[in-house]
Amino acid sequence: MSEETAYLISDFFTYLLNGVAQGSIYALIALGYTMVYGIIKLINFAHGEFYMIGAFIGYFLISSGLPLYIALPAAMIGSGLVAVSVERLVYRPIRYAGRIPALITALGTSLFFQYLGQGTIGADPKAFPTAFENTTYQVGDVFISKIQIVIFLVTMVLMTGLWYVVTHTKIGKAMRATSFNMNAAELMGINTNRIVSFTFFVGASLAGAAGVLVGMYYNTVEPMMGLIPGLKAFIAAVLGGIGIIPGAVLGGLTLGIAENMVVGFWISTYRDAVAFAILILILLVKPAGLLGTNRKEKV
Repeated sequence: MSEETAYLISDFFTYLLNGVAQGSIYALIALGYTMVYGIIKLINFAHGEFYMIGAFIGYFLISSGLPLYIALPAAMIGSGLVAVSVERLVYRPIRYAGRIPALITALGTSLFFQYLGQGTIGADPKAFPTAFENTTYQVGDVFISKIQIVIFLVTMVLMTGLWYVVTHTKIGKAMRATSFNMNAAELMGINTNRIVSFTFFVGASLAGAAGVLVGMYYNTVEPMMGLIPGLKAFIAAVLGGIGIIPGAVLGGLTLGIAENMVVGFWISTYRDAVAFAILILILLVKPAGLLGTNRKEKV
């Protein structure tokens, strides 16, 4: 093997690892989009702000001296409680008003949290405190950092936990029934309002965990940090098939890897553009997403 080929292979696996780490973050955020859409057909564009809120909760808790194993669950719970409050106070009163009012309300909620954060915390980026020493390990010619390993492990644990809840628990069965037909679920005695609130809580908790992981990965947080990752996570959900949980994971990983390959082997400034190019392409070629199926809806 020539030296040039060896460097190419090393670079490929390095950018692949970076892409999987980034894609894991997108997947965690995208799961919230796809779960909420699967239950009440709402595209919650305020979801990126739950990710930002989780990052700041983690920032303040770790800055106060709490270890990561306490700060991370606390950030998840905090983000989830904020999401439940938003669902109860903002989304529930307009649930049957139509999709356009709900979409406009979601955009307004997103702007509210962005500028509330700027007004209370300040617009300047803040250095995320060190939760642990970020050691770098070498495997052959490929380097992997400790924070990347943490991201992989946390993502796998959370996704496995979500899969178990949805497929093997009573509340998971109620979620699937509500997603299939909310009116029929209510007739069978399921409290659909409680199920919707639980779905918002779980989705925002995953986004909050992603916020803490990103804060540690990039060492910075700021009130507008949820805008672009939130949009990209939405693209990941559409790419995989919005409303389909495995599709959100597949879409997030695909998008993260594609972005990092563009950075490594093409032009780094096209990193954001490739995400929106993928969105346009998937809408043209397979609007239902990679794992979705075309369905007719009466409107």
